Amino acid sequence: MEYLPILPILFFSIVIHEMSHGWMALKLGDPTARDLGRLTLNPIPHIDPIGSILVPALSLMTAGTVFIAWAKPVPVNPANFRNFRRDDILVSAVGPLSNLVVALGCAAGYVFLEHMFGPAEMLSEGLGSEAVVFLMTMCSLGITLNIFLAVFNLIPVPPLDGSHVLASLLPPEIGERYRRIGFFGIFAIILLMRVPWFQGLILGIVGALEMPYALLIDLLI
Repeated sequence: MEYLPILPILFFSIVIHEMSHGWMALKLGDPTARDLGRLTLNPIPHIDPIGSILVPALSLMTAGTVFIAWAKPVPVNPANFRNFRRDDILVSAVGPLSNLVVALGCAAGYVFLEHMFGPAEMLSEGLGSEAVVFLMTMCSLGITLNIFLAVFNLIPVPPLDGSHVLASLLPPEIGERYRRIGFFGIFAIILLMRVPWFQGLILGIVGALEMPYALLIDLLI
């Protein structure tokens, strides 16, 4: 259960991710998410029974960690967009971007805690110290988690955000056919994530994106 501190930031991150889609859609003329009460930090409206509860729980029980989780997708009505292709790209891209911003917040939180209490390994034993270590671990893991969520969601396979970006860049007829893959694309994603070279590619990108965050932390501590 060493990865237990990741659960709070995981739920927060996927809520922010979905909220950002709805917020951007609202800015571009679609109030659907707002009208359905999805522009809220309250996690309850965002909970997906499978992606938010079952999958993380099974991951913890079988592997001791959480590989991935997701919230209930925010409903968007593209008919309300003023420029469908442009606005669909913006609504899709803002989700992964929000995760990079949350990762920055985690880095700031880690720096703040270390300045306030010192390095985790130097803290004395006690309930208060354990709480600080828990928060520092959550912030540290939250950086990697959110970068992974950003990269993962940009994979251009339906139903991930990257597929919406790609479909909007393709010629309209081809893009529409690509969108129709829908949820079936998740099987392709599962297969891809089991291919060593693809795993290496994703983790390599995550590692490269982590470097600026690590440098920022080293600079500020």
